[in-house]
Amino acid sequence: MSPSLVKITLVLLFMSIIIPQKSVGEYEQWCIADEQTPDEELKVALDWACGEGGADCSKIQVNQACYFPNTMTNHASYAFNDYFQRFKHKGGSCNFKGAAMITELDPSFNSCKYEFIP
Repeated sequence: MSPSLVKITLVLLFMSIIIPQKSVGEYEQWCIADEQTPDEELKVALDWACGEGGADCSKIQVNQACYFPNTMTNHASYAFNDYFQRFKHKGGSCNFKGAAMITELDPSFNSCKYEFIP
């Protein structure tokens, strides 16, 4: 075996040890508002999520970390994700009558952190 091939094999072996591999079902997912959904529909879903749905919407209130940008899409995204993370293992989904969608890109920004629960 050539020295170059040995080095490559050792590097690949080292990387496979230190870089954890995710198995199926282990990917991080967040629930966000579909930007194509009209604000009126988002508002209905947001009100349900923050009320009867049981999401913690305190961080999208005035003077809180996720209040800005103060848009229906951003507030709905935060509420949808909070609901989804809390209830995904208890039958909750990310649908909200078609107003929401799953993303594998963390939607957190600045001091506004979107929770992820494995």
